Amino acid sequence: MIRIVNLMEDTCGNGNCLYEHGLSFYVETPGHKLLADTGASEKTVENAGKMGIDLKQVDTVVISHGHYDHGGGIPAFSRKNPDARIYIRENAFGNFCHIKPDGVHYIGLNPDIKNLPQLIRVSGDCRIDEELSLFTNVTGRRLWPQGNKELICREDEGVRQDDFTHEQYLVIHDSRKKILISGCAHNGILNILDAYKERFGGCPDAVVSGFHMMKKQGYHDEDLETIDQIAEELQKLPCQFFTGHCTGEIPFERMRKIMGNQIEYIRCGQEIYWQN
Repeated sequence: MIRIVNLMEDTCGNGNCLYEHGLSFYVETPGHKLLADTGASEKTVENAGKMGIDLKQVDTVVISHGHYDHGGGIPAFSRKNPDARIYIRENAFGNFCHIKPDGVHYIGLNPDIKNLPQLIRVSGDCRIDEELSLFTNVTGRRLWPQGNKELICREDEGVRQDDFTHEQYLVIHDSRKKILISGCAHNGILNILDAYKERFGGCPDAVVSGFHMMKKQGYHDEDLETIDQIAEELQKLPCQFFTGHCTGEIPFERMRKIMGNQIEYIRCGQEIYWQN
């Protein structure tokens, strides 16, 4: 059995849970208990306690990219569990910022995380074991999320558009299913699935990911057309999609009109599972 529990998301699906902008999944496989991202703060750890999940039993953590809402909970988790291996891209500690109407805001990770002895810095694709794989370096730009244009990286030589080479993706290989877990899919879910096909062949059976479509300033016609195009492409694939967080409610409802039950929203406190 594979069980995935949403420990943190922007919306509440369980009245007992805390929720905030961020994402974290607790995952049980036959061979592992792991976290895919840790949310933005210690609230993720609190939610695990509320749901009866013992984070001391977690053996593996995968951080999808170097933003605080996915790795801000690392310090609280590491205090509870100093032994679990934390896989993170080697370039995930950049000076990542978000350009907003009121100024430029740092959205990267707490630099103290770099000193944790349990950290494993990933330089490229990585096969952890027969159940777990990571891949990265997605270069396609087909229907690249427009919201990325607001995200930059400050460097000594100046400012550049974030290219999201610090993003990585988790693949769970079950005896019957393959499940792809992404964080925000900043590189575009279609490009990520193209890269998956190159590395593993075919499509995963299920995809758990945000799609980075949320826009607090409202949606232009171009944005809505892009959302529809992505949904139409995903509908052609033999995959079940579970989304939330940075996808946003309006884009999700628009995608659901095209994809129907092929796409579901998974909120904080909710879970999905597959029986062998």
